[in-house]
Amino acid sequence: MTLIAGPAYVAAVLALYTALPDTPNRASTYDKNVASALFQRGVPLQVVESALLLGTLRRRNRPGGLLPLPLVRSLAYFSPVVDEILLQPLPATYLDYLRSKADQFLRPDVQKSTFADDR
Repeated sequence: MTLIAGPAYVAAVLALYTALPDTPNRASTYDKNVASALFQRGVPLQVVESALLLGTLRRRNRPGGLLPLPLVRSLAYFSPVVDEILLQPLPATYLDYLRSKADQFLRPDVQKSTFADDR
């Protein structure tokens, strides 16, 4: 894993977040603070990306007939998934799996920047 400076880390997290469907096109000041807190906690960027993808795929993989979920309003929405992954790390290849699922199910809806290439 490559270490990156705080501003680059925050920018990468925010790019990943705003690239997702159902998230704002621009990050708020609060989102920047959440990303900065993730950096200060030492959360690896791969864990954040995994949490964002896993949380989004979970949101999208709901039984039919249910009302749609409201839009995600903050990066903090994904904090419980980050904590879940930190407590029980994913297998080494799982991020690749999540990326492939995102390609399959999410990217057609997204006309924003890419997920993984902003590291």
